[in-house]
Amino acid sequence: MRSRAPWPLAVPAAVAVVFLLLPLLGLLVRAPWRSLPTLLADPLVGEALRLSLVTATLATGVSLLLGVPLAWVLARARFPGRSVLRALVTLPLVLPPVVGGVALFLALGRRGIVGRWLDEWFGLTIPFTPLAVVLAETFVAMPFLVVTVEGALRAADPRFEEASATLGASRWTTFRRVTLPMIGPSVLAGSVLCWARALGEFGATITFAGNFPGRTQTMPIAVYLALETDPEAAIALSLVLLTVSVVILVSLRDRVLNAGVGRP
Repeated sequence: MRSRAPWPLAVPAAVAVVFLLLPLLGLLVRAPWRSLPTLLADPLVGEALRLSLVTATLATGVSLLLGVPLAWVLARARFPGRSVLRALVTLPLVLPPVVGGVALFLALGRRGIVGRWLDEWFGLTIPFTPLAVVLAETFVAMPFLVVTVEGALRAADPRFEEASATLGASRWTTFRRVTLPMIGPSVLAGSVLCWARALGEFGATITFAGNFPGRTQTMPIAVYLALETDPEAAIALSLVLLTVSVVILVSLRDRVLNAGVGRP
């Protein structure tokens, strides 16, 4: 039965709502609505938006491919140092994005511990390329997926998987036919969070991929640069990002809320 929230909870909740929505209101109030079509007609805006959408989607795909198995290992496998591994793989959640960009550069740059070999053996240079954008976004966004899926796996009832095993199913079959459907809503929720984080990534991207219009300049970078020279253009670009994010989150709202973090 639903009831009114007690005032010790209702008052700070109302303050939180105002705090979170007031900046968005300011963005809408100060938006140059009359000149908005002209500002958004700039080809560089379209290129930046296209690059952001493509790289965020690719980063989410890579995160799904690698993050779901990693979440399963963290939730179900038993091995020494698992807690340390969990802390390390979720470190990008709290690590300043610029530091993440520097770390990627030192690892995958032309003189990095891995990048030097990629350059010498295969002639592959990663920094300042679209691939660098995808890797930077994946680095900062994958932990959101891992944390969400791991929580769902921990909360899932293992008896269904045990029943599948007793019926002769292999571990891979059990994962595909039993485990994955159980945690499907949480995988979707984690994917949405991952995609949204990748779409808004700035620090690691500009550090590792640079700022080359049409090649590595994503929407957040374009907003930052426009803010220094043309505040109205920065507001217009921010509105585009805001609109895209709201459309995605609202369209998947029910599934994400029903999934929750840590629920199967």
